[in-house]
Amino acid sequence: MTLSIRFSQIIRNTSKVSLVALTIGLATTIAGVKYSLAQQKVNLVGAGASFPAPLYQRWFADMRDSRSDIGVDYQSVGSGAGVERFTQELVDFGASDVAMKDEEIAKVGRGVMMLPMTAGSIVLAYNVPGVSDLKLSREVYVDILLGKITKWNDSKIAAINSGVSLPNLPITVVHRSDGSGTTGVFTKHLSAISPEWKKKVGEGKTVQWPTGIGGQKNDGVAAGIRQTEGAIGYIEFGFSKNAGLPTAALENKSGNYVKASLDSAKATLAAVKLPGNLRAFISDPEGGNSYPIVTYTWMLIYGQYDDPAKAQGIEKMIEYGLNEGQKVSADLGYIPLPNNVRQTVAAAADKISSGYQISLK
Repeated sequence: MTLSIRFSQIIRNTSKVSLVALTIGLATTIAGVKYSLAQQKVNLVGAGASFPAPLYQRWFADMRDSRSDIGVDYQSVGSGAGVERFTQELVDFGASDVAMKDEEIAKVGRGVMMLPMTAGSIVLAYNVPGVSDLKLSREVYVDILLGKITKWNDSKIAAINSGVSLPNLPITVVHRSDGSGTTGVFTKHLSAISPEWKKKVGEGKTVQWPTGIGGQKNDGVAAGIRQTEGAIGYIEFGFSKNAGLPTAALENKSGNYVKASLDSAKATLAAVKLPGNLRAFISDPEGGNSYPIVTYTWMLIYGQYDDPAKAQGIEKMIEYGLNEGQKVSADLGYIPLPNNVRQTVAAAADKISSGYQISLK
């Protein structure tokens, strides 16, 4: 009887020890997995818009210097090609200057999260010898792009540029030849301010341009303007700065002529409320000081990542962009995100990985 009781106690004690050992083992394993994910080098590939490419490439170069756990290869292929690659799941993330439409999102089985990471102005840069300051009314720049105004000394241009010596020089419009979010934003604005443009050309990442020559990506259009006397074309503000191209002051909705700058772009964003899905289309902003063509540009993130390490890598990339990345935005001609937008983006992105918490600084 005594032997039987002792034997039962031994069994119970052994079970307790085994259970404790199992618990410790599981905890150690889980901790090991988390440590492994934290230490694992993750390489991400993204593709899309050329509009934010100089900024993104600066971010990812700085990331390589500051942290060893993540590397990002961003391919500037244009928004159209970027959305296609993202939809076909050929990349880890995409980028577009035009937020994806519902029918595009429906094609992505893993779900889509669109995160505005920066913003910028689209300018009309030009190459007219001897002209460093130029105003263009809404009517005039639409007519130039429609091919109705063909000379720089046209009376309609001269009437709003008193004192400026305008040459008898043919106008050459330089536009995008590839699928482009910049084109999508620009033609959406043109459609908003001109019924004639909306009817004859319309809006989209690609359109049939009534006149002009094409260039690949923002840098291709900038090169075309720089190489062609009498040229005018639409590019992201930072590209005009880098190329040393003058830009026109454009008439805004209030009738004021405003040049693209950090302050005028901030005034535009201040007049726009970002909705819950983070998609905002700024076609013709209100405000006396607002520059008329400003857009957020989005990173396209999958709703689900099968690889936990890659999910954490995506969150770390976004965290860097929301913190250190915003500090260099203005230097490159982009608009730092307002703090409330940073907080909204961080909260949305924190759902990507359960093993990482984004921290804003």
